[in-house]
Amino acid sequence: MKIIVLVKEVPDTYGQRKLDLETGIADRAASEAVLDEIGERALEVALAYADSHDGTEVVVMSMAPESATATIRKGLAMGAASAVHITDPGLAAADLGLTARTLAAAIRRTGFDLVIAGNLSTDGSGGVMAAMLAELLGVPNATALSSVEIAEGSVAGAREVEGGTMRVTAELPAVVSITEALPDARYPNFKGIMAAKKKPFETLSAADLGIDPQDLSTAVSIMTAIAEKPPRTAGVKIVDEGDGGTRIAEFLIENRLV
Repeated sequence: MKIIVLVKEVPDTYGQRKLDLETGIADRAASEAVLDEIGERALEVALAYADSHDGTEVVVMSMAPESATATIRKGLAMGAASAVHITDPGLAAADLGLTARTLAAAIRRTGFDLVIAGNLSTDGSGGVMAAMLAELLGVPNATALSSVEIAEGSVAGAREVEGGTMRVTAELPAVVSITEALPDARYPNFKGIMAAKKKPFETLSAADLGIDPQDLSTAVSIMTAIAEKPPRTAGVKIVDEGDGGTRIAEFLIENRLV
């Protein structure tokens, strides 16, 4: 079985996040770049299955700047067999549509039985990538799984819904996304870090995948303007002199907060 795990380099969750006001692209120099934790958890799901099933090949895949090579190699150090890095200047600031089309092309090229992704990245927070990929690949999709059970010809899991838990099953090939309810990822050990240097690492451009980043015919969004968030101003202090409730209600109404 071949399992592709989608990982993403993101600005450190606990660091400062800024946009470049000229390009509208995330300023990656403003914070340390790390592998998104939800992607690590997705990789742990695949590696845990591979640990007990010989013949399972786990591939980490990412669409990221050229500088993300070291970050992606962390997936190899954790235990993935190979990596695919899609990098192209034309893909910088790609919207969800272009990202999905590019990743789908790379997934087809690599071949797969199962694709595992996180349900929500900590930078873009789109939350729709797995569903878009399943649509483009023409395979079943099981989203937001809080548990995953991989079998020879199917994948199943639980999805938390209001008031209960939903049981979902899909035949392979399929795309699934997982939530933070899944276990933390393993840490790379010294042996894994050394072995990662010798594992296959394929780098692909948009042209390699037959993708034209300038083709706006299928664009989902186009950025027209960007501005820095205004500085936070002092709040309004209301002293209750018997009319506090009324004044607070008036303030909420005036600022369209209710």
